[in-house]
Amino acid sequence: MNLQAVYHQPKSNYCYAYNDKIIHIRIRAAQGDLSKVVLIYGDKFAWNKHREISMKYACSEGLFDYFSIEIPLMQRLAYYFKVTSGSEVFYYTQWGIVSRFDEKQTHFYWFVYPYIHKNCIHNVPDWVKDSVFYEIFPDRFRNGNQGNDPENVEAWGGKCYFDSFFGGDLDGIIEKIAYLKDLGVNAIYMTPIFKSLSNHKYDTIDYFTIDPHFGDLRTLKKLVSICHENGIRVILDGVFNHCSSQAVQFKHVLEQGSASPYCKWFYLNGFPVTTMPPNYKTFSTVSEMPKLNTENKEVRDYLLSAVRYWTEQTDIDGWRLDVADELDPKFLRELRENVKQCKEDAYILGEVWQNASPWLMGDQLDAVMNYRFTMACLNYFALDNVNAKEFTQLINKIQMDYTQQSNEVMFNLLDSHDTSRFLTQCGGNIRKLLLAVTFQLTYTGAPCIYYGTETGMEGGEDPDCRRTFIWDKSLWNMEVYQYVRKLIHIRRDYIALRQGTFIWIENDDNVIAYERKLPNQIIIAIINNDEEKKEVKINIGKNTFTDLITKKKYDFAGKSDSAIIVPGFSAILLLG
Repeated sequence: MNLQAVYHQPKSNYCYAYNDKIIHIRIRAAQGDLSKVVLIYGDKFAWNKHREISMKYACSEGLFDYFSIEIPLMQRLAYYFKVTSGSEVFYYTQWGIVSRFDEKQTHFYWFVYPYIHKNCIHNVPDWVKDSVFYEIFPDRFRNGNQGNDPENVEAWGGKCYFDSFFGGDLDGIIEKIAYLKDLGVNAIYMTPIFKSLSNHKYDTIDYFTIDPHFGDLRTLKKLVSICHENGIRVILDGVFNHCSSQAVQFKHVLEQGSASPYCKWFYLNGFPVTTMPPNYKTFSTVSEMPKLNTENKEVRDYLLSAVRYWTEQTDIDGWRLDVADELDPKFLRELRENVKQCKEDAYILGEVWQNASPWLMGDQLDAVMNYRFTMACLNYFALDNVNAKEFTQLINKIQMDYTQQSNEVMFNLLDSHDTSRFLTQCGGNIRKLLLAVTFQLTYTGAPCIYYGTETGMEGGEDPDCRRTFIWDKSLWNMEVYQYVRKLIHIRRDYIALRQGTFIWIENDDNVIAYERKLPNQIIIAIINNDEEKKEVKINIGKNTFTDLITKKKYDFAGKSDSAIIVPGFSAILLLG
């Protein structure tokens, strides 16, 4: 037995309350090493009534296997594991692996999940599980009011530069809500809309003012109201890690130096404050974006008042937090508390590109922009850097790093305003894009379509990935549009694709297959990421299945296993 590989940690993604009735417990071991894992658990003050239950194999992510179990929530939970590998049997306790221990000293050995308070349970907004998001970069989506255009606005459809303005605004989004509803999306995420000198608005000047080139409070209220009337939720982008060097507070520091009351709002390295080069902390190395000191109570209070203002005034449904991993944890906790007080089911989404588990334990974020999912899809579908088995292991790693409730509302994206367009990464191969979209829209979590993906838009790194949306349908790739629209509606029509269990059933020969299942509904997805057709044999029972994409029927009655021919670069969604 590979003893060094066995791992567990209470009050983490390895042991957590899923809700007020259920606890999830996981344990890790070397791949293929353990033949059986038994959980011994009970109330630490009533250990004489402890129980034993065999844990289930959950998945593998290359070097490691994971076993998991769901048990009824109990207060003062105590537990340890009995692990078996062939003829070897050990106990895994808070002291690690032991071959035996005196039962009279069990209380020294067990893991403990102390009293579970309700506010320690990570309750995520249920509506997100049923959502398909659509990301909008306002300046590039639609110009609905030419009267508020910036000076020197570029012609729509022109080449994008870092300082280009095209005149897109909130009125333009309002004009196209019917389009979004028909496409099937039921939630939108807008990149920042507050006052700023840039086209991207990630350098906020005033947190209490909509950028005049986008609209005003009335326009935003109208947008949110019409979205809600059409069953579409709205989340805004909050840039609280840094602001613009043109913000009143920072300009006062530049003018007054150490006499300014805003000195402690920023991370200054002496006086006078200089901008070239900056002698203060910034976002990345951008001198125009001084980093805000969210450890400072005055800063936190100012930003939280803005969060409450927009949440209450406009009835938005949540916030996406830029550079969330650099914000002070106390600020994140206070933000969560303030937002949830304004709107209990608000969605709090963070930008964290790496493993975000420390932020996803219920006291800070609900989910993150899942760029690890993006990376896995890029490497499998677009770049052919990993095979089917390796892809499933990457996805399994993500699942095991996070709690189940976070996975259920994870913001799964293929591309965004910060990445090259996925179709461009595919070398323009729309078959590969459509396979990735199929996985995205049939996987656990909340998928997000970056504006224009559905029409076949391409683009390289920023700023090329932020091209204007072309509304002339004759320039759309209609095969992409019709397929993406169909898949969005299939996801919305079948609850198993949104809330069903996710289980891999095939990951060989460049074919992946998985099951989404509820007690009264089962859908099996088969994706062939190869140019050659594949014969896939899957034991799916003696039933008739219908492909939700083509409506073709498959009759497997009386067959012990089922062979399905899947054409090259195509997918099948079997409804049983």
